[in-house]
Amino acid sequence: MAEKVQFATYAEHLSKDNKLQKLVLKFPNLQLKKRKNICLHLCASIMSQQLSTKVADIIYKRFLALYGDAEPTPQQITDTPFEKLRGIGLSNAKVRYVQNVASYALEHGMDDKKLYKMSNEEVMHFLLPIKGVGKWTVEMLLMFALGREDVFAVDDLGIQQGMTSLYKMDTSDKKVFKEKMLRLSEKWSPYRTYACLLLWKSKDEK
Repeated sequence: MAEKVQFATYAEHLSKDNKLQKLVLKFPNLQLKKRKNICLHLCASIMSQQLSTKVADIIYKRFLALYGDAEPTPQQITDTPFEKLRGIGLSNAKVRYVQNVASYALEHGMDDKKLYKMSNEEVMHFLLPIKGVGKWTVEMLLMFALGREDVFAVDDLGIQQGMTSLYKMDTSDKKVFKEKMLRLSEKWSPYRTYACLLLWKSKDEK
């Protein structure tokens, strides 16, 4: 019952934007979920960087196959030989970054409940020291693993393309363009994550 109330609230709020209203009506059943094993989700996010969803899924399945299709522990990931991870299609850099995440989890802890309790800013502060983890990676984690409702990924190419198409924005000056994106997104708060989901879906349909 609570989920229905939540859905109605975000849909009603975003529908105040005439452009987004069409997308809200088109995709009426968006949901966010909290996931377990945050370390693994962060590793998966790194693996998917600059790849299509299809290719990223293939590589992630190969990754899990290394561990008998079970979710590996941070210790298992750090114990996996470099070349074995390279063999599933990861670049040298991504192998290092994935192992950096696992090592950080072992040293500092990446307990699900610990991260659930943190604010978005605290999660950023906690994870950004990991080499290979950037702002975009943490934003994806906040959205898709921690289920945060008010995250806006201004640097995401899909979001940029979706907003350019929907609002006929000028992209010639990247700095000005991003400032306009942020200003537009402010009126979507506190449901900016749902707006991002709508923009991605509108782009995927084209």
